[in-house]
Amino acid sequence: MKFAAHLIGLAMLLLASTAYASEGGVLGRWTTIDDETGKPKSVIVIEEKNGKLYGTIERLFRGPDEDPDPVCDKCEGDLKGKRIIGMIILRDLEKDGDEWTGGTILDPKNGKTYRCKIAVEDGGKKLKVRGFIGISLLGRTQYWERATK
Repeated sequence: MKFAAHLIGLAMLLLASTAYASEGGVLGRWTTIDDETGKPKSVIVIEEKNGKLYGTIERLFRGPDEDPDPVCDKCEGDLKGKRIIGMIILRDLEKDGDEWTGGTILDPKNGKTYRCKIAVEDGGKKLKVRGFIGISLLGRTQYWERATK
């Protein structure tokens, strides 16, 4: 009887630690922050498929004078004229130590795609997103916040 109780306790501890680890990981919902205004711009859902990360725009925070459901008019190819909500903007990132690298990020504002790497910081509360051309030194970093709603 004691053995079964210990086994159940161990199983519960393992489940709790797994849930905590995923809470602080890269997967989930992230709020992007506007570099100029410091206000929320969008919510991105990051998911893992076949060992790679993908991020989809779930929601846009728009002003009363802005189109609530815009399309990517500056995108090229298959994405031109597509709705921004539901668009995959992070693609093909692979685990590389404490970072995810080797993928790309699309900026729907200008329609350009950049190389990208991301890493979780601040105990899982922030996501460091680095978009760049060529080498990482030639780019810019944004910090996304874990979405609460």
